[in-house]
Amino acid sequence: MKRIYEPVQENDGLRILVDRLWPRGISKARAHLDEWMKSVAPSSELRKQFNHRPERFAEFEHAYQRELAEDKEKQQAAAQLLDWSRTQNVTLLYAAKDPDCNHALVLLRYLDGKEASDRP
Repeated sequence: MKRIYEPVQENDGLRILVDRLWPRGISKARAHLDEWMKSVAPSSELRKQFNHRPERFAEFEHAYQRELAEDKEKQQAAAQLLDWSRTQNVTLLYAAKDPDCNHALVLLRYLDGKEASDRP
């Protein structure tokens, strides 16, 4: 997981943008994306409610986890991310400024939990 503004590295593997909106100031060429998965991002309503305010993060995390668990399109996208991660490095890219308070972190925790629950 890293900000899309950080330099591309060889070990990034598949570079997947997990934001609903295209990041400001980044050209498609500079992004070096393999995939843009808008469907796995939080809903616009949830994103606007959170508004990157740290004091709202716990509530946002809970609501986004619920979206990931209940929304079929988000579930399909998450399953695809897990499938890719089983055979190669996958880097989740996001544009938010705060590395400790953003939706990509919630998504990564969700994926880690799914991966752990899928193991025998």
